[in-house]
Amino acid sequence: MTSKGSTSPVNGMLPPGDTPPDLEAATATADNDNKERNSEFDNEDDDVVGSSADPFDIANTKNAPPETLKRWRQAALVLNASRRFRYTLDLKKEEDKENRRRMIRSHAQAALLFKMAGERQIVLGPTVAPPSPTGDYAIGLEQLATLTRDHNVSALQQYGGVKGLSPMLKTNLEKGIDGDENDLFKRRNAFGSNTYPRKKGRSFLRFLWEAWQDLTLIILIIAAVVSLVLGIKTEGLEEGWYDGGSITFAVLLVIFVTAVSDYRQSLQFQNLNEEKQNIQLEVMRGGRMVKISIFDIVVGDVIPLKIGDQVPADGILITGHSLAIDESSMTGESKIVHKDQKSPFLMSGCKVADGVGTMLVTGVGINTEWGLLMASISEDTGEETPLQVRLNGVATFIGIVGLSVALLVLAVLLGRYFTGNTKDPDGTVQFIKGKTSISNAIDGVIKIFTIAVTIVVVAVPEGLPLAVRRLSACETMGSATTICSDKTGTLTLNQMTVVEAYVGKKKMTPPYEPSQLSSITSAILIEGIAQNSTGNVFVPKGSEEAEVTGSPTEKAILTWALMLGMKFDVIRSETTILHVFPFNSEKKRGGVALKQADSKVHIHWKGAAEIVLASCSGYLDANGCVQPIDEDKEFFKTAIDNMAASSLRCVAIAYRSYELDQVPSDEEDLSHWTLPEEELTLLAIVGIKDPCRPGVSDAVKTCTAAGVKVRMVTGDNLQTAKAIALECGILSSMEDATHPTIIEGKDFRALSEREREQIAKKITVMGRSSPNDKLLLVQALRKGGEVVAVTGDGTNDAPALHEADIGLSMGIQGTEVAKESSDIIILDDNFASVVKLLWVNLIMDTLGALALATEPPTDHLMDRTPVGRREPLITNIMWRNLLIQALYQVTVLLVLNFSGKSVLRLNGDSNKAHAEDVKNTVIFNAFVLCQIFNEFNARKPDEMNVFSGVTKNRLFVGIIAVTFVLQIIIIEFLGKFTSTVHLNWSQWLICFGIAIIGWPLAVVGKLIPVPKTPLSEYFRRPIRRYRNARTT
Repeated sequence: MTSKGSTSPVNGMLPPGDTPPDLEAATATADNDNKERNSEFDNEDDDVVGSSADPFDIANTKNAPPETLKRWRQAALVLNASRRFRYTLDLKKEEDKENRRRMIRSHAQAALLFKMAGERQIVLGPTVAPPSPTGDYAIGLEQLATLTRDHNVSALQQYGGVKGLSPMLKTNLEKGIDGDENDLFKRRNAFGSNTYPRKKGRSFLRFLWEAWQDLTLIILIIAAVVSLVLGIKTEGLEEGWYDGGSITFAVLLVIFVTAVSDYRQSLQFQNLNEEKQNIQLEVMRGGRMVKISIFDIVVGDVIPLKIGDQVPADGILITGHSLAIDESSMTGESKIVHKDQKSPFLMSGCKVADGVGTMLVTGVGINTEWGLLMASISEDTGEETPLQVRLNGVATFIGIVGLSVALLVLAVLLGRYFTGNTKDPDGTVQFIKGKTSISNAIDGVIKIFTIAVTIVVVAVPEGLPLAVRRLSACETMGSATTICSDKTGTLTLNQMTVVEAYVGKKKMTPPYEPSQLSSITSAILIEGIAQNSTGNVFVPKGSEEAEVTGSPTEKAILTWALMLGMKFDVIRSETTILHVFPFNSEKKRGGVALKQADSKVHIHWKGAAEIVLASCSGYLDANGCVQPIDEDKEFFKTAIDNMAASSLRCVAIAYRSYELDQVPSDEEDLSHWTLPEEELTLLAIVGIKDPCRPGVSDAVKTCTAAGVKVRMVTGDNLQTAKAIALECGILSSMEDATHPTIIEGKDFRALSEREREQIAKKITVMGRSSPNDKLLLVQALRKGGEVVAVTGDGTNDAPALHEADIGLSMGIQGTEVAKESSDIIILDDNFASVVKLLWVNLIMDTLGALALATEPPTDHLMDRTPVGRREPLITNIMWRNLLIQALYQVTVLLVLNFSGKSVLRLNGDSNKAHAEDVKNTVIFNAFVLCQIFNEFNARKPDEMNVFSGVTKNRLFVGIIAVTFVLQIIIIEFLGKFTSTVHLNWSQWLICFGIAIIGWPLAVVGKLIPVPKTPLSEYFRRPIRRYRNARTT
């Protein structure tokens, strides 16, 4: 069989036609699986769409397949679709990306053949060539990359396994690499860095190119060019370029502002993506655990792995216990793969599904399958949401209305022009049949046509889609009716310390005083803590202060043991680990089997106090004597309840002796050995304090006042959960702490699906919950009509985070699996009027949307009830405000248009053309100022004080200021381009007076009550009655 590396050294692809039969079968199976999954999606979509006439009435909008996205887009007629959907997912690019991903995955699938061959001990060819030295290392980059890429177990064995490979890479499997700057430089120089070439983001010129590809703007540019040519021809270069030049400038200004806005957002999301990819993880260097960026990993690093981690580079397993890897991101198959010495190769980008282990890094960056995949595709920041498509639909509807008005205006103006009813301000008829030249006639028609096109440009609200790019999570968050929160790290600080401890029946006071323990008790207890831990302790040379790493719980217990005299490295060197049962969220405990120097075997367990206690038949007292536990079990249960009532997490530590001859001797049997978990001897029960986060109680009260129910779902026991819930304000009093308000996960799990739906809304606290219990609760709440938000940080939270309407994971403490499963981790008749209209479009649309979309949230938002899934986009409050402002502005502008000369006292002006220009300038100026002042009203649609917090939004203030200054410049200095004239102070004050009335008018309007039933419902009812009548 041809080696993949030798076939295509650049990308490692198998050539067409050389696909092995086994791979074809594997690929066919994967394709069938994909088809089945797609078929399931299609069936779900058909059911949903078939049940409602509304194409947006979709039960689950998360992770929607492309077919659904296409249906959303087809549900509304969209003008200039390529431009309207520039903020959403590019479905064609997504399809191309998936095809490239499949090609690279095929390489990973082919590697399965080498793995199977290794398992069957099939010789794939001649003996592997001996490693060729490269620089300071005994093996070269190409050999190392090929070994890992091909999962070549035979070659690894010829190198002496991972123990033989580590000296070639100058790595100590226990202490890692030295990690000094010189060492890191040499490794990066020899084997590359853990980065990959990324596709450059779109340049500003690209955004400019995309911004002007609006059909209406293109028509305006063409019209402007024609006008420019005609103007220069008829009026000469000095005067004839004004009309065409001014409209060209205005269009270019709209394009430029749109491009700047898009480019700015693109940079922001690019920075967010880089931050998301910059995973922080721990590696062993120089015998100590250090936290580094994933980009700083080098070949030779020794990296510990635990549940929820992402495999950060290609590597080989050093040691592992029940280690299971989800390789679906690379192979495309959702099967969990168990890793051991027969299958030791680990692929970058995969997730740890279960167990623990350590790996030796053998490939980084572009020399890994994951690096090739990431380099070949760029992460699209587009995201699809029903709200975006609804907004595009609204924008299109408004555009259609504008188009209809534009056609009507075009017809009327052309009719008036060719019938001789269009006159200049001095009364001269613009078109006289048989007298007006063809050139002048064409010029007049172009001006009229341009006015109609400009109406379309102004009518289409570009800012609607702009306001919601990548905000689908926030969109759904506004509808959330309940929040299911994890306790540890979310409601609490995740900063744990041991504050109470029972050894035997003796309560240690203080808990860290070693003199209270006998030497026998202390030795066994410390042995269990040191070995049954995924944490680590490092004592720097010349320093007495130890560095403790691991999870917060592990760190708390290890720190306590250090105070009791634990010598971590010494204890670990005295015994040999036979088998490990990693801590499991289902069983709530973890264990380890140890072989001592005298061949005795100790099995240590650690976990949830009441669960471990139930498995104990005796306890070791402070004097080192084993006592029967039957009579004293109630004492320990009471001690656990008392600690739990004080909001302490209770952890029990126990052990038992075991005979060596009963331990499986065969490696295969040993890997599947179930550690004995009965007849244990209790060593200690510790109470760990994890303080509540400051402000949690106030936040819970705010959510409750807003109609959002806060529920706590935790793995801690019910007493601890109840105490924390009371402390955080989730439970208001002890009287509320009754069934089913507080419930254990196992009790909820035992209910039927119908019973769970009925009881779910009553649950406030769920204790001792498994990941599946949390998932069942979320599913039951959603079936009951709730919009569910879930917060969490651990791998056990991932299923619920994925199922929820909105998942929020913790950015620092959260595991990579939790983060990936979540949505949020805790960024008129002449060209001059055309210029004015485009300026109005810029103010009301792009700049207005940019200013209002960046408005920071306020506490007042929590006074509003959650927005329902199918609430109309424009609420009754918005309709009221819109109608009031529209009626006022239309009335004022009509009065100025037909009686403006009288109102402004211009009838006495001997220059009628100048008087007309002043009137039109005042109309234009008053309208623009009305829009500027109304932007303040739009900040707070339902609040009286629209100025509160305005200074905190500098972008809003800046846009308002720039718009106002530019308006002054347009009126006072750009008259030749915009056909405006200088206004005196009294005329400016009139314009300000007209605009400022919009503020008190908005206040008075907010006193008018509006019905709770959406206005659209009143129009739907007759249609619904008509349909029902027809069906009956």
